[in-house]
Amino acid sequence: MSIVERALEKLQGRAPVETPVAATASATAALVTVVAAKPTPRVDPPEIIESAPKAVVRPRLTLDLDALRLAGLLPPASEERGVLADVRRIKRPIVSRALDRATDGAGPLGVVVVASAVSGEGKSFTSWNLALSIALEKDASVLLIDADIPKPQISTVLGIRDRPGLIDALLDPALDVEALIHETDRNNLTVLGAGTGSDMATELLASERMAELVATLRAADPNRIILFDSPPLLLTTEARELTAIAGQVVLVVRAGETPRQALIDVVGLLGDTERVSLVLNQVDGRGGDSNYYGYGSYGSYGAYGDRPLKTP
Repeated sequence: MSIVERALEKLQGRAPVETPVAATASATAALVTVVAAKPTPRVDPPEIIESAPKAVVRPRLTLDLDALRLAGLLPPASEERGVLADVRRIKRPIVSRALDRATDGAGPLGVVVVASAVSGEGKSFTSWNLALSIALEKDASVLLIDADIPKPQISTVLGIRDRPGLIDALLDPALDVEALIHETDRNNLTVLGAGTGSDMATELLASERMAELVATLRAADPNRIILFDSPPLLLTTEARELTAIAGQVVLVVRAGETPRQALIDVVGLLGDTERVSLVLNQVDGRGGDSNYYGYGSYGSYGAYGDRPLKTP
């Protein structure tokens, strides 16, 4: 009995006679035709359709290095090598903690906020160069988010000041935040602008929607380090809300300029100093090719040898 005859008997409700038959390509095709001839309703489960992956088309930025230098986000070309070496030292422990899956349960260590006590400390310069350095990692990518809503320098310099960004994603849950992220011509470096300004920025950053947004960004890429450029901690309330959701805080201090009391006040605000790293900007007399950075963490030894790093 052929495969077709057996299929017909099955459709008519009769038990087929068991006769071994080697299926050929033509017989298989005939069977498909017979079975398909039986009218059956077509069902497209909504859950299958909704779970289909969506292609995210992102805008792309070509970085203008001259404009970045002119705006003070990159060092002069003559000092670039020394600054790069300094930033490598700064990023190493940050990246190690961010990618340590064993300790991430203690908090979102892949979420890093770069902050300062007051303005003029070099916070955005540090954010940008730290992002560039992290982008060189083989096992990580970096998303730089301009969260300095009152003064979005990074968004302005990159020419995305008037494009939808962080605040827009917080205001409208229907927006896909991944589609608001800008690709750059540097591998592993993406940028999310500040977006539309809002008088409710502090409340938005403190909202449950903000926590959900960060969780979404983390879940999209487990190896993505999310780096926030924050406003100054003592001058705004937005910065305090950002540090509350971060697993790591990089506190930028301008050597010889930041008032001692301002630094003491900031440390008091942050509370848990185990997650705080201190970056001394514009350090003089270190030797080498650059006078930009020194580095240390509260409770650990600093960049200068066998003594704890002291606050200025």
